[in-house]
This record gives sequence, structure tokens and C-alpha cells, in this order.
Amino acid sequence: MKLPLRQSGVIPFRRTGADVEVLLVTSRETGRWVIPKGGIQRGLTAAQSAEHEALEEAGVKGKIRKKPLGSYTYSKRLSPAISVPAIVEVFALQVNKCVKKWPEMSEREIEWVDVPTATDLVHEDGLKVLLRRLERMKIMTG
Repeated sequence: MKLPLRQSGVIPFRRTGADVEVLLVTSRETGRWVIPKGGIQRGLTAAQSAEHEALEEAGVKGKIRKKPLGSYTYSKRLSPAISVPAIVEVFALQVNKCVKKWPEMSEREIEWVDVPTATDLVHEDGLKVLLRRLERMKIMTG
């Protein structure tokens, strides 16, 4: 196994008037609030893989930005006794569709929240930075 692990993730967002809301999901193991993320699938770009994770983990589709917002590092638990560093390249996805059924809907909770609430709910400092960057950019168009 190559260390650190390389993953891609997505911050699904929507405009609510002049504000931005983001969609968080709970992790399957700990129930902490996170963003949809996972290993980069063979044959897909990091952005395409992130887009796939948004549908699989959160049931959302939309327009993904090809340029990443940035990246953050966290400790990925492989087992109760083993953790490895993981670097997550994060993309913004402007949501235009929420599906009624998705693969992990029974394994996770999802919640639309404003960015200040999201930064309070997530634990990784690097992810907090990216959430604030998304809000500052107000990237609601193409």
C-alpha cells in the first residue's frame, strides 16, 4: 500500500438566495460529519471519482468544478488499531438533482447546512478551510 492514501472528495453545494448551503454526510464507522469522499477509482479522474462519491454517499448529482478547491489531510482508520494518513483532493459540486434512492442511503445521514454550521460540525481543520473558501468564492455559476 502506498502511503499516504490518495482520495478525492466533494463539497456538494446549492444557493439559497445570497447564501450557500453545503451537504454533509455522516461517516459509516464513527457517525462524524464529513464530505463524500473515497479512493480514486481506476480509469477515472479525481473529479470524476468525487462526482461518483457524491451520488453513492449523498444521493446528489450536479455540475462539478474540474479545478479542485484544494486538499486536506486526515487520519484514515483501516482498523481499530491501524490508521494511515490520507490526502483528499476536494472539488465543488453545484447540486441540481437529489435522487430518491442511492447506494448508501441506509448507512449514512445527510444534512444541508450553511457554511458556518458545517465548519462547526466537521473535525478536520483543512476541511474547514475549504468550506470557507467555497463560501468566499460564491461559485454559483459555471
